[in-house]
Amino acid sequence: MTCYTQGMSKLSLFSELWRFLRVRKKWWLLPLVLFITVLGLVLIFAQGSAFAPFIYTVF
Repeated sequence: MTCYTQGMSKLSLFSELWRFLRVRKKWWLLPLVLFITVLGLVLIFAQGSAFAPFIYTVF
């Protein structure tokens, strides 16, 4: 699998999720998905910084 097709599969995942939310009218899932995504990004980016000990005290 090339790098291009891996990128397209990630894009496809988000487009399928958006289509699912729009067609099925599951708008209550959107805040949950956004919160989990932001939390994951914070944990990934804060892991190597001096901010990491403060993140772990939250949990």
